[in-house]
Amino acid sequence: MAILTLFISAFLSATILPFSSEIILTSLVLSGEYNLLILWVSATVGNVIGAIINWWLGRYVIIFQEKKWFPFKQKELNKAREIFLKYGLWTLLFAWLPIIGDPLTFIAGVFRVPIGIFTMLVLLGKGLRYAVVIYLLLQF
Repeated sequence: MAILTLFISAFLSATILPFSSEIILTSLVLSGEYNLLILWVSATVGNVIGAIINWWLGRYVIIFQEKKWFPFKQKELNKAREIFLKYGLWTLLFAWLPIIGDPLTFIAGVFRVPIGIFTMLVLLGKGLRYAVVIYLLLQF
């Protein structure tokens, strides 16, 4: 059940919802009761799937950006677009960053970044982030 909770929290934290998977990951790692590889895979896969949902939203739901319920404000989209245009696909390695990460994955969908390239870059960035978090936790 704890692994599923981690997966769901990682998924939600990669979407527009304000959520932090690191808190749950930290508690599970520090408990010493779980296989670290399984925790890493669960967090990484959940977070990447959330990013893929953002990509899909950017690709297919951008037509609703003027609606009140739309998940990203124009200011966030403009900032993400500016960064994406300046640095290109490599920005997706930083999709894990707070504030700009979710809009970056959304903008990648708007710009129709191929899903395979998108997934590889996001997986690498998010996977490394969770690996570093786990490593740092083990140092204490």
